[in-house]
Amino acid sequence: MPKLATWIRECDEAHFARFFEKCAGLQVFNARQHVDFDPAQADGLLLSGGPDISREFLKQDVRDPSLIEEPEPARDAWEFAAVRAALDAGKPLLAICKGHQVLNVALGGTLYLDIRGHNAPELKMQNVQPLRHAASAKHRFELVNSSHHQAIDRPADGFEIEAWCATDDIIEQVRLRNYPWCIGVQFHPERDMSYATLFEDFLEQLRK
Repeated sequence: MPKLATWIRECDEAHFARFFEKCAGLQVFNARQHVDFDPAQADGLLLSGGPDISREFLKQDVRDPSLIEEPEPARDAWEFAAVRAALDAGKPLLAICKGHQVLNVALGGTLYLDIRGHNAPELKMQNVQPLRHAASAKHRFELVNSSHHQAIDRPADGFEIEAWCATDDIIEQVRLRNYPWCIGVQFHPERDMSYATLFEDFLEQLRK
């Protein structure tokens, strides 16, 4: 049975469960509850949404610490270690919202610590933000529910940028080049079944 390592907030569990139940026998180890589970024992890693990355994990100057909202250092320590373990083993990795940013920072990239126009209330659940895509992108969503106040600034080495916000070019989707399967998205595919193809692709990688 495939094993998935992740850290999911209580408020997001029901959203993800709709997709997980479609993968027969999937065992989900949520580090928020299974604190002793070693992510190296999993078949893949899911990095989900959450608060801002703690200052001590960022690889850039933070001139205004007040821009970092509600950090969780213990979660960050687990996620950064889990990213390294997954990538070292070549395991599939899906990174969502905060996870998209964690993946970028873990690989040496930097963040915009505060941006405008991406945290309006309607962006949390409604697919209203338009994207433009690179020709190489396999997963293409024309309108997304992208709600956030931080974003990728300098992309990590090895990232293939697959989608940008059509109005201001904020990076919304990346793929790790020359790697079996690793995708990061700034939006929230767990909140809408219209993103099912992305989860189906990821979960199929876990089965392999």
